[in-house]
Amino acid sequence: MDFRTALSVMSKSSPYAVSTERSTVLSTDLDAVKKYLYIEDSDIETDFKKVLNSLSFNDKKIIFLCGSSGDGKSEILTRAKKNFLSKVNFHLDATHSFHPNDSAIQTLDKLFLEFSENSKPLVVGINTGMLGNYAKEGAVSEIKKSALAFLDKESTPDNHIFLDFESYPKFKITDDGYEADFTHKLLNKITQAEGNLIREIYERNRSVNKDKSSKRLHANYELLSQPAVQKTIVELLFKARLMHDQFLTARSLLDFIFTLLAGPGYLFDNLFAGGDNELLSKITDFDPAHLRTQKIDRFILANDLALPDNEFDEFKAHIESIGIENLTGSHSYLRLFYVLKNGDFKNTYPSKFIQDFNESLIEKYINIYQLHRSYDGSSIQRKALKDFYKNSLSTAIRKYNNRNAPNLGKSHYLISELNGYQLAAELDITADIKRITQFSTQSPASFTACIKVENELLSIPVNINLLNLMQKIVDGYRPNKHDKNTVVLLDELIAGIVKVANKLNTLHIFKSNQHITVKKVDEDELKVSGM
Repeated sequence: MDFRTALSVMSKSSPYAVSTERSTVLSTDLDAVKKYLYIEDSDIETDFKKVLNSLSFNDKKIIFLCGSSGDGKSEILTRAKKNFLSKVNFHLDATHSFHPNDSAIQTLDKLFLEFSENSKPLVVGINTGMLGNYAKEGAVSEIKKSALAFLDKESTPDNHIFLDFESYPKFKITDDGYEADFTHKLLNKITQAEGNLIREIYERNRSVNKDKSSKRLHANYELLSQPAVQKTIVELLFKARLMHDQFLTARSLLDFIFTLLAGPGYLFDNLFAGGDNELLSKITDFDPAHLRTQKIDRFILANDLALPDNEFDEFKAHIESIGIENLTGSHSYLRLFYVLKNGDFKNTYPSKFIQDFNESLIEKYINIYQLHRSYDGSSIQRKALKDFYKNSLSTAIRKYNNRNAPNLGKSHYLISELNGYQLAAELDITADIKRITQFSTQSPASFTACIKVENELLSIPVNINLLNLMQKIVDGYRPNKHDKNTVVLLDELIAGIVKVANKLNTLHIFKSNQHITVKKVDEDELKVSGM
């Protein structure tokens, strides 16, 4: 079998992209590749099997396997049906109907009514969106109530069990950084040296297919087999999750890897070329060719002018030995340096640019996230948290709120401006460290920052984009229309702060060099000073 054909099983346009109960085999060879690629016993599949094993024949329970398109529900359900059909009824896809004139909702109505008259447990594979539709339009009230409760994150009846892919994130922030177990397992399965069906096909084809396209495909596979390259790819996927809220599904990841290998260019160019893969369309924003540093600019100029560089010539000779040939564009070289940044790759030239490819924002976010998730009350953690709240969060709040009143002092917050007069309140904004432990942090996408404003309790969800924006504001940046999706979080927090300020008994009025203080000392008495 041709190597490219074997890889095509991973493409989202392949008939193997969605698992179905086929009556005929499309291809024995491709079926074998599909079977080999499957990552068994993911966390959600393990829990799903535990639930199925716990069921008895007469258990009147419905198990909903919930998620989104392409997350792997169909594969898990198809495999489970083969093992549990004798004691459990399965409805693999809630978007399907039994009859051409029935809608998916009507089909579910019939399914649930049949279940009520049956003795066997029922498993339903359903997208979260369809579950929401059924909660609104379905006819079986008991199921509607359970679905609505689940979607609202409320408790559900014991006889309705919901397993949701969203509760099993593909990325987890750990004490040591972050992990992407599923992605690492898949990349390793595709590239491992031993017991690898895909590598066996690759080895058979490498000596036979020598055309330009095949040689590039082989070079891409060798690159993907490098642990350093895999680490960079995982970093980019994690960055897309944090900065673009891009979820990772089994189907999108397989198609992503297929495009990296079999796309029109070398892996490092395919990685940043965008296209119709949802992961690649987000990663293109992180193209290192868009970076501008002194070292990068010097490299681009020297390469464009073909200036002599013996060390670079050695690097080019080395990559040609593994099949990367005829690179001319500086952007392609920068992308190659980037994907190699996490390893030596038998040549030190790419390491010259490690500082230019610095990911300090992600490191800072992970550190602060960890402090909020695992705060233990130690003096070291307390000091680190106070530093974040004082020098990042509080300072950014004040500078953003007072962006039109830079003359105000560090404790004054602008409330409104009228006829040239600035109305401000003096506020004490501090970290509410004790309350941090009350917020459970499940998703790596954000953590909850807790503050006290004059003893009033406020909170704000902080994602990596907000953290980045706050740091830029501290450094003097003024948000614009391009920041609107992130700055809205600050606006909501400041609206809460203004409500607190409006309750205070003291108001400060500023104009030019004049500072007037108005203090309410009684219901019908004001004290004015500074006139």
